[in-house]
Amino acid sequence: MERRFNVRVYGIWIDNGRLLVNEEQIKGKAVVKFPGGGLDWGESTLDCLKREWQEELGLDVEIKQHFYTTDFFQASAYDNSQVISIYYLISGKVPDTFTNQMYNERTYWMELKDVSPDTFTLPIDKKVGGLLQDLYATQS
Repeated sequence: MERRFNVRVYGIWIDNGRLLVNEEQIKGKAVVKFPGGGLDWGESTLDCLKREWQEELGLDVEIKQHFYTTDFFQASAYDNSQVISIYYLISGKVPDTFTNQMYNERTYWMELKDVSPDTFTLPIDKKVGGLLQDLYATQS
């Protein structure tokens, strides 16, 4: 059995006490996650994040700082790989196409105070949801 890594890069955009989240279908299952995606061969993690946000949302983002990298073993639920996810805090200009809460039918803002591990579907995102919950608690 071939063993391989699946490196994912995600952006955490917090603006005015809100977090941008994304809903999508992955292999027929509804998933709530952070916007981002897979690292391509030869690509830096920062270039990957910028590309993914441009492809998924048409947004140019500024990467502020590293937030979290997977620090436990996580097998992929979708293939025979080990998932390593890297998260960065990002910012950008909120475009006019954003309404008060939604960017499109699958990307929307939620109040940071309401974020918890249960907000997200995937195990590593759940861990990051808990870290954000802790961050909000220390800022309140």
